[in-house]
Amino acid sequence: MPKNYILSPCGTSLLTNFAKDGAQRNLIYKYANAKNKSDVPEADRAVLAERIEQLALEIETAGYEQAQDMSAELNSIIKFYGGVLPKANDFHLLVCSDTWLGEVTAWFVSKWILRACPDMTVVIHRQEGLQTGEMTSFQWALSDLVKKFYEELPKYKAAGYEIIFNLTGGFKAVQGFLQSIANFFADETVYIFEKSDMLMRIPRLPVRLDAAEIVEKNLACFRNLAMGVPYKGDVTIPETMILSLDDVVELSAWGEVLWNEAKEQLYKAQLWPSPNPEKIRYGPGFQKSTASIGPDRMRHVNNTIDQLNRFVHDNKANLNSLDFKALKGGKMPPSTHEVDAWADSDARRIFLHKDENGCYILDKLARGLH
Repeated sequence: MPKNYILSPCGTSLLTNFAKDGAQRNLIYKYANAKNKSDVPEADRAVLAERIEQLALEIETAGYEQAQDMSAELNSIIKFYGGVLPKANDFHLLVCSDTWLGEVTAWFVSKWILRACPDMTVVIHRQEGLQTGEMTSFQWALSDLVKKFYEELPKYKAAGYEIIFNLTGGFKAVQGFLQSIANFFADETVYIFEKSDMLMRIPRLPVRLDAAEIVEKNLACFRNLAMGVPYKGDVTIPETMILSLDDVVELSAWGEVLWNEAKEQLYKAQLWPSPNPEKIRYGPGFQKSTASIGPDRMRHVNNTIDQLNRFVHDNKANLNSLDFKALKGGKMPPSTHEVDAWADSDARRIFLHKDENGCYILDKLARGLH
């Protein structure tokens, strides 16, 4: 039986659907973007807290039909499984807004799933900045969400999971965005059609984003922004691909998609110039030492240079996969330091030193000294 990774954005329908009256429903709408419980005035907070306590008791005993009536998210999840949750080791990621009521609603959904099937894993992801009250914060949150998908979903896919985007619940703005990017991540998208009881299932379409040409023309810019390193040159990539706030410029959600779609192809093709020549340069023998490696190894080398660029910008970013450290005993002059290029049985290191101007010079790619 295949395993499923099911991503469900969570809105506040569970709260609004079962509000006691119009006044209570209006309070839920009014404070939908309140980040913390303490941000709600005491009198209104007491009314909402009382309703939440009542719902906690109701969700504790709700059967399948009642759960489907209570929650749009649970309605589609239950229908996805054909009416009854199986004893399965599926993984559910509940993405909620960065709000008090959003997290409460996701907690209710999680509680019901785990009561119906304790074998499942349910994780609530409260995405920082994900709220509909401020557009800039919302866009930054979507960008961070895309980064999370690119970091995590390939691992689940490699482990044999089917990636399902369940887009019945959640805020419309989040639904629309996830629907747009589903073809880059999901094997299938599901949602309840309009007001019917039918579950629509849309398989992944053969969408191809021709991103390599755009990224290659602006490669240094993309490489720096993707690593959170300020780019000192002119930012000439399309405005939809970047986010700018004060002096901080980063890739937008669509910029992240474009970058990740192109990166694999480009990084396998060749050793690219340094993304930050003021801080990282190639010594006379470095390019030659990489000339005979295969495409996948070349990808590792380009990625390592990106990580080194991040580390040079912020020395707290010494990732385990980089492992920047000093050489002992002066065994490979002029190199004084090394970083990991890749770490399997055929492990290689990049040896480097710092010149008088504080720039790191990459000397050679070679086997480790120990």
